[in-house]
Amino acid sequence: MSRPVTLFTGQWADLPIEELAAKCAAWGYDGLELACWGDHLEVDRVLAEPDYVRGHLALLERHGLSCRAIGAHLVGQAVCDRVDVRHEAVLPREVWGDGDPEGVRRRAAERMKDTARAAGALGVDVVTGFTGSAIWHLLYSFPPNDWAEVERGYEDFAERWSPILDVFEQEGVRFALEIHPTEIAYDFVTMRKTLAAIDRRASFGINLDPSHFVHQFLDPAAFALEFADRIYHVHVKDARRSLDGRRSILGSHIDFDDADRGWSFVSPGHGDVDFESFLRALNRIGYAGPLSVEWEDSGMDREWGAADALAFVRRTDFAPSSVAFDSAFQAGD
Repeated sequence: MSRPVTLFTGQWADLPIEELAAKCAAWGYDGLELACWGDHLEVDRVLAEPDYVRGHLALLERHGLSCRAIGAHLVGQAVCDRVDVRHEAVLPREVWGDGDPEGVRRRAAERMKDTARAAGALGVDVVTGFTGSAIWHLLYSFPPNDWAEVERGYEDFAERWSPILDVFEQEGVRFALEIHPTEIAYDFVTMRKTLAAIDRRASFGINLDPSHFVHQFLDPAAFALEFADRIYHVHVKDARRSLDGRRSILGSHIDFDDADRGWSFVSPGHGDVDFESFLRALNRIGYAGPLSVEWEDSGMDREWGAADALAFVRRTDFAPSSVAFDSAFQAGD
């Protein structure tokens, strides 16, 4: 299959990008989805230092790697979130600033605009990431929700992201929201409402990660088919449910891979995602972009897992048929 297999570097940001690129090349990956944290991609340096851009492009070329997308999940999360002390640990110091929530949200929005500009400078046309959500805390409706406040959450998203999308459009770059709990869109209904809130602007689409559908008992293949024109990027990650009447689907406020959790992320091919169905849906909608491994598995060595994940994707991905199988039944002249 011609779809390139890349590695999202977000979970590897403790390694210098030079070291990680060498490892990915040795494993046989086609490219990297560079995370905008650690030293993997520093947005402010992209815009301020031409040599920094040239150096990154030379690094990729030296290892035979491409970059088809960059990831801006951490800063994007702060644009719409109810900002608290947890955000300080994941945001750049200059975005966190004094920690005043509205100030953080505004600085995060400006950094997302700069991220679109950085993508343009690198020749990349997709930025994956999160939006955050002002209404995620209202998920469970008790005390009873004020539904006008929920609708206001979508208006807040549109107000904060519309100026960001203006810059994305100026740069010829698209934003791909990873559909994910804690975001403004995390399932079918909320995706429809999110697109409606921004009048379905073409610059806003989806980074489709099937692992985030498993524990919601949703079908990522059906999601791909419904939102076919918005699938701008795809993550390959898996999740395993272990619901047995004692473990909760809500996660129980315990860390991943804890024996008492009802579900956890696992390496691709080791969980409950039906990847054949998922890939058939991607073929049906004509998705030819990267399959980007987002490797998360607290119970597996990550280097072994990264190589295993690549082998799984190579083995599992397949091209659509170019002929109708029963055309061979037709008699020749």
